[in-house]
Amino acid sequence: MIIYKSQAEIDLMREAGAILAEALQRLQSIARPGVTLLELDREADRFIRARGCIPGFVGYQGYQNAICTSVNEQVVHGIPTHRKLREGDLLSLDAGLIHRGFWADAGLSVGIGKISPEAQRLMDVTRQSLDIGIEKAQVGDRIGDISAAIQQHVERAGFSVVRQFVGHGIGRDMHEDPQVPNFGIAGRGPLLKPGMVLAIEPMVNAGGPDVALLGDGWTVVTVDHSLSAYFEHSVAITPDGPEVLTAPAAQRRMSSPLVGEAGNFPPPPAGEGQGGGHD
Repeated sequence: MIIYKSQAEIDLMREAGAILAEALQRLQSIARPGVTLLELDREADRFIRARGCIPGFVGYQGYQNAICTSVNEQVVHGIPTHRKLREGDLLSLDAGLIHRGFWADAGLSVGIGKISPEAQRLMDVTRQSLDIGIEKAQVGDRIGDISAAIQQHVERAGFSVVRQFVGHGIGRDMHEDPQVPNFGIAGRGPLLKPGMVLAIEPMVNAGGPDVALLGDGWTVVTVDHSLSAYFEHSVAITPDGPEVLTAPAAQRRMSSPLVGEAGNFPPPPAGEGQGGGHD
């Protein structure tokens, strides 16, 4: 069941998104060689709580950290550890918070120091695919229009989209209906109407689309060990066009958002509408 948000609820989600955008910018600014994934996690937890919000991932389906940190061939849901970032790493950050009862969910990929041309192109294409998907989030369009636009852009570049994990609706719960795949057929799926809020999150592999779950029960990796990138935003469907709630204030209307997305936790229990994965 799709839950439509009132203007007052979207206002709260906009506040939540602005705080999360700040948190991701902070993490991006300190992600450099020698910094550990746990240091990033602790800073995210501190930053979110200092602004009166709840780090939503902590305790979610048993997860214990404030963010997910996925490096290189890790697609999503990487658990923060004492691993130190190294020059050339491709790091994906996925974060979520709860502000006055409402979720914000977003993420991005960032290169650590000097990265390879392949990694840079993968990040660029993934970020572009998110922007293109958001452009299709118009009243009167359908979910499939978002999905098809993302898939076409990614595959034209010679990359592949992950199919086991998808975007989702978001509001009082992190995962609400409808699912938002990064692949599909234009003109199919639920009709987009004012009051819908979607977490759109392309997960793109440099190689094939297949992924596997590691023994920790969370970390998702590419089967062929190719690099993976991810960008995500929470987006409100409005009569005036899509509003990117998790972008910095100056970029909230559809205009090349800076802060991306990531992820998908394991599917919630049946009936919660998350078919593929987390955020």
